[in-house]
Amino acid sequence: MKTRAVRLYGVNDLRTEEFELPEIQDCEILARVISDSICMSSHKAALQGAAHKRVPDDVAENPIILGHEFCGEIIEVGEKWKDQFKEGDKFSIQPAINYKGSLAAPGYSYHNIGGGATYVIIPNEVMELGCLLPYKGEAFYLGSLSEAMSCIVGGFHANYHTTPGSYEHKMGTVEGGAMAILAGAGPMGLGAVDYAIHGGRPPRLLVVTDIDNARLERAASLITVEDAAAHGVELKYINTALEGNTTEYLKSLTGKDGYDDVFVYAPVRPVVEQADALLGRDGCLNFFAGPTNPEFSAMFNFYNVHYASTHIVGTSGGNTDDMRESLKLMEEGKISPSCMITHIGGLNADAETTLNLPGIPGGKKLIYTHIDLPLTAIADFRAKAEEGGENAELFRDLADICEKNNGLWCPAAEKRILRDIKF
Repeated sequence: MKTRAVRLYGVNDLRTEEFELPEIQDCEILARVISDSICMSSHKAALQGAAHKRVPDDVAENPIILGHEFCGEIIEVGEKWKDQFKEGDKFSIQPAINYKGSLAAPGYSYHNIGGGATYVIIPNEVMELGCLLPYKGEAFYLGSLSEAMSCIVGGFHANYHTTPGSYEHKMGTVEGGAMAILAGAGPMGLGAVDYAIHGGRPPRLLVVTDIDNARLERAASLITVEDAAAHGVELKYINTALEGNTTEYLKSLTGKDGYDDVFVYAPVRPVVEQADALLGRDGCLNFFAGPTNPEFSAMFNFYNVHYASTHIVGTSGGNTDDMRESLKLMEEGKISPSCMITHIGGLNADAETTLNLPGIPGGKKLIYTHIDLPLTAIADFRAKAEEGGENAELFRDLADICEKNNGLWCPAAEKRILRDIKF
């Protein structure tokens, strides 16, 4: 079986190549990748090459396939796993497999599996650890986003609260409490807003801040105040760059002395320090955004730590249960991270997009591995159609579909982009 894949050879050295996969062993599974969303972690791996903790030292001689947010379907099942998986099943993968203490992970460390590929061989350890996850949803792209959503879900589960006189922590956010998501109008922040409202433990108050009016307006059009109210949540979008929207004002919205749960979605010192100042008694600050600077730090009020039991947690990913929860919520239609996606492309655009990811505005970049298509913003589909060219008809159809869906990528758009592929 031949595969076409984006392979990492070293620092900023990504190559899209075709090569032959070996025959699968009895303990392996052959699969077709359909969609892969590009993560900043893949950019970091490309930036660091062999210096990255998950990338093998011999990557220059034995390149790995990059990409770990992928979804597809099973083509052939080795004898060992025939009682659990079958041909045609859709799947997603939890990449943080942690096999026997190793940091090796699909999308970072393996020669024959990664999201930036047409076909892959799923190794035995993925199944042994329960990390090959069945997916019964309508669209492949939602399965790709389950890894990103699991990070959000994991963050919510990692928060904790205490009871005076007890040393037992109550895990999770406060249902019916006051929650703030700071710098929350980006793609991951929107996923957090969606999960906070629809994930099963809604707060009574949810404040979402940003300093960009356009991002806030888009967020408010996608996850509306009216929908939140229907789920018992008072949702407020607030631009903290505008005069009067001070920390004191944000705190006053709680009707008490502060917030139970505050999430920080940007590694910016003033945002972290504002989050600390917003905490009420027993308030939990979740530092979700990962800084690139290992010396990043911020002030924290330790008087409140001592006398008001404020505390902080940090999460850098979800576990397999978080991913299962994400897949289930998407299958049931309770959450839809479609709002995360702003760009679509084919495998030919994967390498360049990964290398230049920080400089490309917008949200998640979604790659369909069996097509060639330049990375294109959903907002530009109509203009691309009017330019003409070989993809004009496709862009026109996609523009029609997405414009009817509030400008969002959707299952109908995916069906159109996959319509002419002959597997």
